[in-house]
Amino acid sequence: MNLKTRLVANVLSRGGVVSLPTDTIQGLSCLPYADSLIRLVGLKQRSANKGLILISSDINYFKEYVENVDLLNQIKPTDIPTTYIIKAHKNTPALLLGDHDTVAIRLTNNTLIKELCSMTGSALVSTSANVSGYQVAQSVLKLRVYFKDQLDYIISPVEASTKPSSIINLHTGERLR
Repeated sequence: MNLKTRLVANVLSRGGVVSLPTDTIQGLSCLPYADSLIRLVGLKQRSANKGLILISSDINYFKEYVENVDLLNQIKPTDIPTTYIIKAHKNTPALLLGDHDTVAIRLTNNTLIKELCSMTGSALVSTSANVSGYQVAQSVLKLRVYFKDQLDYIISPVEASTKPSSIINLHTGERLR
């Protein structure tokens, strides 16, 4: 693990909001702490009723956020980014859920996410790196235009997919996107 990854993990652990490349698009991330979630939603100028995604390289980091932990065993690592909708545990932060009683989770094999989850001992909150209604930032310059100096750390975007993940309801198997 390099110095940059350690720095980002430290920033996240202190409640910071960062931008980093994920397995799909450039994202904004924080740990699922109330103050961090409020700040993230504010930065995006996003409606609190939409909810957010949790990403991790290990299903164990999702256990405290889901009602039926056994359902997590149905999720297998894949190279195709897939977000699963699953009934949330009653103590899951409301900003993760939005107006839903479910939480969105995505298991990823992304090395950076794996290292950050390991170093922080937590899943990461992830959402696209943009102000609601605008295109996802694909450069540090665009991140600065959108968020000025309000992000605590930026890991530069890399050329990757700009396609969002598939979304599947884990209870019904229904493909939502």
